[in-house]
Amino acid sequence: MLTYLKCENGLSKIGEWRAGCWVNIEDPTPDELTMLAAEFGLPEDFLTDISDVDERPRVERNEGWMCTVMRIPIEYPDADIPFTTVPLGVMVKDDYIVSVCFHKSNLISDFIEHTQKRNTDIRTSPDFILRLLKSSAFWYLRYLRDLKRLVAEAESDLRRSIRNEDLLRLMSLQKSFVIFATSISGNNILLDRINMLYCQELDKELFEDVSIELRQAESTVAIATQMLDRTMDTYASVISNNVNAIMKRLTSISLILMIPTLIASFYGMNVDVGISMDNHYAFGVIVAIGFLLAVITCLWMRKIKWL
Repeated sequence: MLTYLKCENGLSKIGEWRAGCWVNIEDPTPDELTMLAAEFGLPEDFLTDISDVDERPRVERNEGWMCTVMRIPIEYPDADIPFTTVPLGVMVKDDYIVSVCFHKSNLISDFIEHTQKRNTDIRTSPDFILRLLKSSAFWYLRYLRDLKRLVAEAESDLRRSIRNEDLLRLMSLQKSFVIFATSISGNNILLDRINMLYCQELDKELFEDVSIELRQAESTVAIATQMLDRTMDTYASVISNNVNAIMKRLTSISLILMIPTLIASFYGMNVDVGISMDNHYAFGVIVAIGFLLAVITCLWMRKIKWL
């Protein structure tokens, strides 16, 4: 979807391109990309780069354009990994500001709405990039809250009954935390690079705000990742202990049942074992001896806490 936006007390949509406006395209079709490249002379190799979902954050000059890649969070509720990140490319040259993202996200629409509510005046392209980074930090923190809630729900289910489905759900959430941590770290490096390139043009107060927000997101995801790692380790230990307890109990039961089986085997042999076949109490005596020894063994195992 291609939109043109002009900053006049907040970003507002316009029907066609004007000097200094922002050209935003999300989830583009091949025809839209071809039209953009032809109309604005965008570097095609950079467009190819940001189509790669694993593209790292960076800033570089390419064919006269200042090209920036940042990682933004995105939600896929029905996917195996519910939260991940994708690249957002911003290209700046003279009066042209073009952003391209090959995925639909909530960030851009929220960013536009926020500037309208605050009547935000974006004067320079570095400030525009900083505000996008600040918006990405906000959405990282928002999705981290959702991730923590999902982790708490999975842990609650695991406390009732340890099932493979719940463990796999925790593992997918763990992957989201790792992806977030890597992407936020890359955005922090990008922020430092922008500070070096646009040192004289940057709004220092805005830069500090963005830096604080990204550091907060980075520390939040680091703490959450450590807690989830420890939780997974704890449940692995619990499962291992449960398996050991079950195996010990089964072994104890096998030993208890083995004693009457052994006695019955001895007295079932076709040899003289000292009890006459005419003795009417022989069967009862053998059963009683086996049962008594089994009870003694059971009491002994309970004493040493094997049962």
